[in-house]
Amino acid sequence: MFVIKNYVTTGGTVACALAIGYLMQNGTPAQPQGTQVAANSASYQSVGITGLEHIVLTSSAPSGNDASEPHSQRHAVTTAQSIADNSDCAISARAVAVPGAAAHLSVIAPCHSNSRIDIHHRGLTVTQKTDKNGKTDLTVPALSEYAIFLISTEDQQGTVATTHIPEIAHYNRVALQWTGQTDLQIHALEFGASYGGKGHVSADPETQGIGKVVHLGHTGIGDAKNIQVYSYPAGQSAQSGSIALSVEAEVTAENCGQELALQSLELRGDRRLRSRDLSLTLPDCGQSGEFLVLNNLLEDLTIAAK
Repeated sequence: MFVIKNYVTTGGTVACALAIGYLMQNGTPAQPQGTQVAANSASYQSVGITGLEHIVLTSSAPSGNDASEPHSQRHAVTTAQSIADNSDCAISARAVAVPGAAAHLSVIAPCHSNSRIDIHHRGLTVTQKTDKNGKTDLTVPALSEYAIFLISTEDQQGTVATTHIPEIAHYNRVALQWTGQTDLQIHALEFGASYGGKGHVSADPETQGIGKVVHLGHTGIGDAKNIQVYSYPAGQSAQSGSIALSVEAEVTAENCGQELALQSLELRGDRRLRSRDLSLTLPDCGQSGEFLVLNNLLEDLTIAAK
C-alpha cells in the first residue's frame, strides 16, 4: 500500500551552482562513427587511468568509441605496468546490453571481498559493495549508445567494461545523483496522472506507469554515491503530453539543516546529455520525519506520440 507522508514546502532553497552545461568535457556530442574499441570478452589489455594501476579493459562485443566520454577515459589506453605478476588479483568486468536501454554489469575483484567499489558512467557515479567472493552485479540505465563503465576500488585498482546500447535512441532519461544517506526520490506523473494513481511512477514498486524509476546506491556507507534515474520510452510512445517531474527529500536527524550538493543529468529528445550542479538546504531539525517536495528541480518532459 502506498504510504501517506507529511510534507513541508520550501522557497529558494534550491540554487543552480553552475549554469546548464554539457557533461562532455570537450563539448562534443556522442559520435557513433568513432574508432572502435580494440577489445572483446575473450581478450584483456592493461591500461592506465588517472592514478589507477593494473586496469583490465574488457568488452562484451567490439563497439564504437564514444567520443563524448571524459578526456581521461578517451586517452585511457596507455603504457602500463604488466599485471602478469599479480594476475590472481586482477579485477575484471563485463557489460551486457539488456532491455530498457540498460547495461548489466558483472564485476569480479578477487582480492576485494566485502569492499566498496564505485561505478562511473558518463558523469554518473554509484557506490556498490562486493560480496565475500569479491563479486557484484547491477544493472545501470545507460546514458550513451556506446557505453563505457569505469569500475574503481578504494585502493585505486579498477577495470573498464564497454557495450553497445542501440535502444538508447528510443529513451528520454533524467538522472539525479548525490552523496550520503539522504533519501532523495524522483516522482513522475505521466500525462496528468494524480499522485498515488495509475501513471504515478517512482522507485516504490507500488507505483505503476509506462516509465520506470531505478535507484542505485549502497546504504551503510556514509559517503556512498547514490543515483535515481527516470526513463521513458519516448521513441515508442503512443501518447502525447507532459510528464511532470518532482523530487522528494526526507528530512532526518542526520541531514536536517544541512546543505546537500546534487547533480542532475538529462537525456532528452535532442540526444544531448546535459548536467546541472545544484545545492539544497534541508529544513531544520524540528521537521525531521517529514518530506520536502521540490517541484522545480527537474524540468518536465514533453512527449510526442510516435
